[in-house]
Amino acid sequence: MANVSGGQLTAAISAAGGLGMLGAGSAVTADWIRTEGAIAAAGGTPYGIGLMAWSVKDHPEHLEAVLELRPALVSLSFGDYAPYVGTLQEAGIVVATQAGTVADARDAVDAGVDLIVARGAEAGGHGRNAVATLPLLQAILDVTDLPVLAAGGISGARGLAAVMAAGAVGGWIGTAFLTCVEAQTKEPARQRIIEADETETVYGTVFDAASRAGWPDEFGGRALRNAFFDTWEGHEEELKTKDSAHDLWVEGAADPARASIYAGQGVGALTGQPTAAEVLAGFATYRDYLSAALNDGSK
Repeated sequence: MANVSGGQLTAAISAAGGLGMLGAGSAVTADWIRTEGAIAAAGGTPYGIGLMAWSVKDHPEHLEAVLELRPALVSLSFGDYAPYVGTLQEAGIVVATQAGTVADARDAVDAGVDLIVARGAEAGGHGRNAVATLPLLQAILDVTDLPVLAAGGISGARGLAAVMAAGAVGGWIGTAFLTCVEAQTKEPARQRIIEADETETVYGTVFDAASRAGWPDEFGGRALRNAFFDTWEGHEEELKTKDSAHDLWVEGAADPARASIYAGQGVGALTGQPTAAEVLAGFATYRDYLSAALNDGSK
C-alpha cells in the first residue's frame, strides 16, 4: 500500500474498527514515516506499519523511525526479516510477515513472528504468484498454531466470511481501500481502478524493472494491465538498463497507460470513492453470511 496508505487512511481505518497499516515504501524517508506515523497515531487507536525486509537492509533508518513510533504491529516481509523480529518484539511490537507458500510459513515460524499472513496469488501489490488464497490458507493452518490472517481476493463481506469460516483470524485487505477518499491514490489511477474488472490484473516484474526501486525478482507484483506492461513483458532485463524506457515510465506516473497501479483480483468490486468507515462497515456484515451458512448447514 505504498503511495496509497498514508497517515490519514491508516488513522481512518483504525478509527472505524480495523487496524490501519501505514505503507512505508522503499522510496520514503525516515522523516516521512515519523510524520505519517504521527498522523496515524493522533486518534489514539492502534495502527501498524508495513516494511519490506530487503529495503530495511539498505535503509536501517526506516526501522529506527518505526521503533521510535512503536506502533501496535509491524509487517515485515520480502527478504531476510529474521534479524529484525526480536528487536521489534523487545519494543513491545507485534510482528507479522506475509507468506506465499507453506515453506514461507515454516520460515516465519522459525523466525519467531507473532502472526502470519497467508497471502494468496490473487492479492494486489508484491508477493508470490504461487498459490491461491484458500488452498494456501488451509495448508498454512495445518502447519502452525500461530494466528493466521488471509490476504488476496477478499473484496467484501462474503470473502471475509469465507476465510473466517476456513479458520483465519481475520482478513488482510488492501485493494478494497484503494479508492477511499482518505487514500493517497492519484485521481487518474482512481478512475482506472473503478473502471477495471476482475480480469484486468497481471502479475510480473515489468514495473519493478522500470522503477529500479530494488525489488528482488523473486517477488513480482500484481497490478492493472496497461500498454507499458504489454510492451515490456518478457523483456524485463533489457528494461532494467534501458534509460529511455525508465524515463518513459517515470514521466507516465499520472498516466494509467504507463503507471504501475497495483491492485488485486478483487478490484472489480470497486465502483466508487467511499470513506474508509463505509468500507469497514461493509466488511463488518460478514457475520450475516457466516450465520446464514451455519443455519443452512443445520437444516
